[in-house]
Amino acid sequence: MKLLHSLSLLALVVGVALPTANAADGKKTEKPKPYPLKTCIVADDKLDADAVLFVYQGQEFKLCCASCRKDFDKEPAKFVKKLADATAKK
Repeated sequence: MKLLHSLSLLALVVGVALPTANAADGKKTEKPKPYPLKTCIVADDKLDADAVLFVYQGQEFKLCCASCRKDFDKEPAKFVKKLADATAKK
């Protein structure tokens, strides 16, 4: 019974402490900027329902396949700039 009481108390303390710890760092979880293109930024292929979706530095990206994600991960700055250039032209 003592063990059950101790475990319940521990669960309560952890449950209260975790949300407080996240709020204490002062960072809000911001919504990422939506991906503005209808094509993959890596391969320039049209996106479909199987697009690979992820967020990089607060910007949502959609790529046509996992292979393009590997290419993106090798040189992310290149594709961030390419996206910025593509959206500036619109």
